[in-house]
Amino acid sequence: MYKRLILLIIGISIIFSGCSKKVEPIKRQTYALGTIIDFTLFEEDEDKANKAIDRAISRINEIEKNMSTNIGESEISSVNKYAGQRRVKVSDDTIYVIKRALEFGKISDGKFDVTILPLIKAWNIGTDKERIPPKEEIEYLIKNIDYKNVEVNDETNEVYLKSKEMGIDLGGIAKGYIGDEVRKIFKEDGIDSAVVSLGGNVTLVGKKIDSSDWKVGVQNPESPRGSHIGVIQAGETNIVTSGNYERYFEKDGKRYHHILDPESGYPAENGVISTTIITIDGVSADALSTSIYLLGLEEGMKLIESLSNVECIIVTEDRNVYSSSGIKGKFNLTDDNFKLGN
Repeated sequence: MYKRLILLIIGISIIFSGCSKKVEPIKRQTYALGTIIDFTLFEEDEDKANKAIDRAISRINEIEKNMSTNIGESEISSVNKYAGQRRVKVSDDTIYVIKRALEFGKISDGKFDVTILPLIKAWNIGTDKERIPPKEEIEYLIKNIDYKNVEVNDETNEVYLKSKEMGIDLGGIAKGYIGDEVRKIFKEDGIDSAVVSLGGNVTLVGKKIDSSDWKVGVQNPESPRGSHIGVIQAGETNIVTSGNYERYFEKDGKRYHHILDPESGYPAENGVISTTIITIDGVSADALSTSIYLLGLEEGMKLIESLSNVECIIVTEDRNVYSSSGIKGKFNLTDDNFKLGN
């Protein structure tokens, strides 16, 4: 479960409110969890900003070391290795993220399923081994995809997968957790205005230096990276987009994208091509962007409207754009090729 990078619209320099001095953004970059992470801090004290970024990178590396399926000795890899055999003790970070993932499995009626790893490996979308698995293989794999078969012991911090054929992947939720942890560090270190882009997840810290809201562009799902269909106006929050256009391959004229439906075993085909979630909780934004995509327009929007302080923008293949009730007035559609659906 990967997320498309969405365009963040910020000026080269931002003016302090009531001050004539320009503050040039301090920018750094790192790589973790299979994506480039960009830091943009608006802070006069460069040393202060860089120390905060150093702390953030250290924290990101710690989380990746525990949660990446690409690291053989990670906690998640150990959980998967001993699936169906024994319980594995994990850190507070990992147990928290797994528990949150199971929560979203429940509220999405299983559409967000943290045990989807075997299916991801079978398709290998985004790698040089991508393929369409045989129908028989998919039918076999989906029998072992069920978040309800993950046991978590809060007292001992142990995780157990009931079947040897199971495997956990936190790619659809871990970046949201990282965004939350980075914001926490920046707040602790006195950083009041910053933007963190984690491969499609955008974490906004505070507001712009002039105290105005940020403006974030929602990626056009039919165009190259950097073009957008509209602009969201927001303060401190997380904005996460999932779409069918970032990781995919085509065969015989048909596109196979990376957002896999755990029930069918195939890439989702429900008329949705992009979902954007806006909420202060990064974990929720991350998990819901995939959940809503898989639930589809009607059920997805119904779920969003039932949640507090969560907003959503859904783009459908007929170029209609739907927004939840709380975001109206804060989202401006700018591309004439698309139209508002509600």
